[in-house]
Amino acid sequence: MTTLPPVLLEAIATAAGAPITRLEPLGGSFGARLMRVTAGAHRFALKWASGGAPAAMVAAEAHGLRALAATGAVRVPAVVLALEASETQPAAVLSEWLDGGATHPDQAALGEALAALHRYSAPAYGLDCDNFIGGTPQVNGWMEDWVAFFRARRLQPQVERAAQAGLLSAACHRALERLMGRLDLLLGGVRRAPSLIHGDLWGGNVVAAPGGVAALIDPAVSYSDREAELAFTELFGGFSARFYAAYSAAWPLEPGYADRRDLYNLYHLLNHLNLFGAGYSAQVDAIARRYAG
Repeated sequence: MTTLPPVLLEAIATAAGAPITRLEPLGGSFGARLMRVTAGAHRFALKWASGGAPAAMVAAEAHGLRALAATGAVRVPAVVLALEASETQPAAVLSEWLDGGATHPDQAALGEALAALHRYSAPAYGLDCDNFIGGTPQVNGWMEDWVAFFRARRLQPQVERAAQAGLLSAACHRALERLMGRLDLLLGGVRRAPSLIHGDLWGGNVVAAPGGVAALIDPAVSYSDREAELAFTELFGGFSARFYAAYSAAWPLEPGYADRRDLYNLYHLLNHLNLFGAGYSAQVDAIARRYAG
């Protein structure tokens, strides 16, 4: 059986209430290791990391799952155990293993659930802690103004990271700077209350729970403009017309969303550029030139 640090094995067995009988490695994610754990009659998903940024990412995932679960609006894996890294133990999040078999998640129910999630609000944009978008740190310090938040907490760090890595042409960098300077004009008419969003809602982060219920994994939560969430669902596909129809019936988007959609997706495209390289340069450049004026 693949081994884990003894302190982690003991903590898992205690949390599961039964001895561990099987560990199945499932690869890794940005430095964290993934496993399926069988203990007694139950199976669990385990993500763990010894230290550094991967450990912080694991701890942030546990926080995000609990934040979503607390709303009761969307289905997420229940967190059974969450450990932060220390000198004596790794960071870990042990959650229920969701297995809907070959069932396809109910897209209409997911649209309704997401609209319900977005009804959860806060006095400002951000979160009480920082987290990660994929493997990239995501700063969430509270701000009262959405445009200022999107500029300072979302676009600016990604632009700076890409520029430092040499991933932006000089012309694209200049266009991105002009775009950020025009955000008040581009988004200044947007005055919506902050919405709790999953934050990394692409098709791969939707899985089927028993009964065909759609469940969300790998969150990057914050209180943001809900349009940013809907925009990302459209970037890589994976959501059906029934999903969008159900969301719209529950809470229609305001006029002009289609004009803002690509601007919101610039954040995720910059993040993919930083994580995976120049294959995303053309999309970043096209959006920068479109909105730079």
